[in-house]
Amino acid sequence: MTRLNGTFTALITPFTADGTTVDVARLRANVTTQSIAGVRGVVPCGTTGETPTLSEREHLVVVEETIAAAHPAGLVVMAGAGANDTTRAVRMHRIVADLGADAALHVTPYYNRPSQEGLYRHYASIADASDLPVVLYNVPGRTGVTLASETIVRLAGHPNIRGLKDATGNLVNAAAIAAETDLDVLSGDDPLTPAFLSVGAVGVVSVLSNVLPSRVVAMVAAFLDGDVAAALTQYRSTLPLARALLSLDSNPVPVKAALALLGRDTGVVRPPLCPPPDEVVATLRALVTGEVNQADTRVAVEVAPR
Repeated sequence: MTRLNGTFTALITPFTADGTTVDVARLRANVTTQSIAGVRGVVPCGTTGETPTLSEREHLVVVEETIAAAHPAGLVVMAGAGANDTTRAVRMHRIVADLGADAALHVTPYYNRPSQEGLYRHYASIADASDLPVVLYNVPGRTGVTLASETIVRLAGHPNIRGLKDATGNLVNAAAIAAETDLDVLSGDDPLTPAFLSVGAVGVVSVLSNVLPSRVVAMVAAFLDGDVAAALTQYRSTLPLARALLSLDSNPVPVKAALALLGRDTGVVRPPLCPPPDEVVATLRALVTGEVNQADTRVAVEVAPR
């Protein structure tokens, strides 16, 4: 497998209006939109995909349908397969491998808060289970546990562990991991993507690219090609929306609302998430309208930091 670099879109999971069923037609349409925009790949069944509310059957349908739409378009599929139960994570890893995923994203076990040795054994068990490339997902704000840089370096010695989605905000650790390992480090936080690219990351798993895929693709490609000025122009113009999507409400509430404002309704969010209040929708409307109609103009709306 080639390197995991460039723009990967953390796909939302579209539901029907009553939230009872995955809207497969909309899911495939979303993948097509991403393909046309030139993303490197897509990530079904991550945080943005409301995976905790999916049944196992729904999870596998989303992965299978994403692969069916993405592979003919030449997209890499990095399927979410993580769990806080090592046995289940191993089983899901094997299943998404059998379905044809190109890599699997595994979040650090949440709630049970294992030690660093427990985390190492968890990931080693997953990597031993299949040749499918493993991407570590370090997001302590969601899971309550941090995968320490020393543990990541140790795990990088396993031939099947190939990447890291870093949503810690820690640039020093990201720089060290990029320097000391062969892992493909991916930014896990849109507002920090240029900063991560500057210290050795090679791409992003993006929420923003659900809404503005071509803009995120252009920004990352320009940075990786050495045109930092062009990359920063794209970054600065999209930063208010990027921040809004991750700060106005829990992800993916804002991104689903933004897509609905663009006429790409993705159905409801499932409980315990709920629709955003009117003032959030109004802020998103201003941001989305500005980005669509003024592609090269920075939108002058400030949003509270994440």
